[in-house]
Amino acid sequence: MVRFVGVLVGLFFAGMLILALGNTIYLAIAEPAEPVAEYEFHKSPRDVSFSQDGPFGTFERGQLQRGLKVFKEVCAACHGLNQIAFRNFEDLGYDEGQIKALAAEFQVPSINPDTGEPATRDGLPADKWPDPYANEVAARAANNNALPPDLSLITKARKNGTAYVYSLLAGYTSQEGFKNKDGELLLEKFPDVKTPDGLYFNPYFANLNIAMAPQLSDGQITYDDGAPNTMEDMSKDVAAFLAWTAEPKMEVRKQIGWAALLFLLVFTVLAYLSYRNIWADKKH
Repeated sequence: MVRFVGVLVGLFFAGMLILALGNTIYLAIAEPAEPVAEYEFHKSPRDVSFSQDGPFGTFERGQLQRGLKVFKEVCAACHGLNQIAFRNFEDLGYDEGQIKALAAEFQVPSINPDTGEPATRDGLPADKWPDPYANEVAARAANNNALPPDLSLITKARKNGTAYVYSLLAGYTSQEGFKNKDGELLLEKFPDVKTPDGLYFNPYFANLNIAMAPQLSDGQITYDDGAPNTMEDMSKDVAAFLAWTAEPKMEVRKQIGWAALLFLLVFTVLAYLSYRNIWADKKH
C-alpha cells in the first residue's frame, strides 16, 4: 500500500512538471518576450589578435611595458592590481633598480615601529600594487557609488577577456545614429533608453551604460620606445598587459604542455614497439 501511494505521488509531481514545462513552451510561443535594447544592441568583442594567442604564442615584452605605462598613468587612478607584486615586473624586462624605483613611487600601508600607529612607507619590490582607495566606501564615494574592480584577473573574469578589455576601452561611442546589425537605429526602436546622467554609452558593456568615463585619447601617453600611441594602440597594449597580469606564467605553461605532449608521443611509440616485441612470437 505504501509503495502504491509513493508511485501515485511520484506520478503526480512528474505530471505537474510536464504541465509546467508545456505551459512555459506555450507562453514562449504565444506571448514572446518583449525585445530589449541590451540584447539587440549589445556587441560582442571585436575580432583582434595578440602575440600571445594560440598554442605557440608568447608575450611581446615591448607591448607589455607600454601596457604597464598606460595602466600606471591612467587605470591606476581607480583600479588596483592586488595579485601582482612589483618584483613580478622583472618578467617584463625591468632590472632590479628600475623595479625598486617604480615601487618607491607608491606609498603602502605600514605600522610606525615607535608608536604602533598606522603609517605609510615607500613601496618595496615585494609589495603588491596598492589599491588607489583606502576601502570600498572610499572607492564608491569617489565614483558615484560604482566600485572599480581590481584588474589583476579581469581578462579571466570575462569571456574572451583580452578582446573584451580592448573593445571596451576603444568602443565608446554616441547613442545618436548607433545601429544594430540589422541597420535599426537604437533611439528609434527604443526611444526611452537614453543613457542616464553620470553613465556613458558603450555597446560592449553588458547593459550598454557604464559608470567609467572614456579614459584614452590619441596621443594621451608618449611611449618611451616611440611606438604608435593612438587610442586603439593604447587600448590594445593595456589589454595585453592585463592578460599578462591574469596569467604571468602562461609561456611556461605552454612550454610544459608541449614537453608533456612530446613525452607522451615518445612513450606511446616505445609502448607500441614493446608490445610488438613481446607478442612477436605469439600466434593471434
